[in-house]
Amino acid sequence: MEIIVTSVVAVVGTLLGSLATHYFQRRNRADAERFERGERLRQERVSAYTTFGGALVNLRRVQIDRWFAEHRERAGDPEALRYESYRMRTNALEALFRVQLVTESKELIELGQQAMDDIDLLTSDLPAEDLPNARDAAKSSIFRFVDAARKHVEVA
Repeated sequence: MEIIVTSVVAVVGTLLGSLATHYFQRRNRADAERFERGERLRQERVSAYTTFGGALVNLRRVQIDRWFAEHRERAGDPEALRYESYRMRTNALEALFRVQLVTESKELIELGQQAMDDIDLLTSDLPAEDLPNARDAAKSSIFRFVDAARKHVEVA
């Protein structure tokens, strides 16, 4: 009788050990998968935010170059720069769309749109006395977006 009880206890112990091992392995695998998904999303956000920030900088630069070319203060073909500004604006919009797809932050989307709006004020008909303020406002908007984006990609 003692052998049967010992055998039953051994079998029950083995079954409980197997169940516990299975449970913990499953939980560890789920945790690892959740971590991997989170890390992939973080990397995608880093890529989207830096691409958008770069596109904003390029758009701002070409808008300023176009302004100076239109006002004959720097060399450059205003017509070529006009088409270049269209191309850069399209790139920035595409990058903004990508940001909208990877973030849940309305604030970040609004800051991105505000940066686009501020850069759009750098038109060739902007008076010379308003250019420095508009240029600084656009630059500040870009950096506000990047600063806010940093909070969404920090590693905990």
